[in-house]
Amino acid sequence: MTELTEPTLYRTEGDNSIYAGPDGKVVPVVTRAGHEDTNTAQSGDCIRVSGVSIQHTPATKIWFGQVSNTPGYRSLPHHHGEAETGGYVLRGYGRIYYGENYSEYQDMKAGDWVFVPPFMPHVEANMSVTEELVWLTTRTPENIVVNLEDVPDETLADYRRA
Repeated sequence: MTELTEPTLYRTEGDNSIYAGPDGKVVPVVTRAGHEDTNTAQSGDCIRVSGVSIQHTPATKIWFGQVSNTPGYRSLPHHHGEAETGGYVLRGYGRIYYGENYSEYQDMKAGDWVFVPPFMPHVEANMSVTEELVWLTTRTPENIVVNLEDVPDETLADYRRA
């Protein structure tokens, strides 16, 4: 006997016409590999590449991209303004320094998720001197990056450059 299931219902209300292309159609937008937006705000040796952003898609309330640090390198101290930031570590071993004089930290490795609250000054560091640190990150409303005054490497517990 076959079990009857309810049909899937999709929400149809709401106006998403702001996402329409020149032909008036609203469709998913795919950013092809190699065509990401690289004109993103950077923080020292922390490199951000956008896959979904206001700069090259119809998105208006989200930034989604890849962030990387080469072995032994770190970002400048910075915060992301009003943006909430979430990340997922793809590979490597990183650390986020925060707090007074960046004396506190959270470590992260492949498979870990991280949330950074709005306006929180922090430094993102690759704790490996041999492997790249790469993670996916998303921000809402967009990729706000406010760089702050740099601090000496010695300020950051256990950090060393390659």
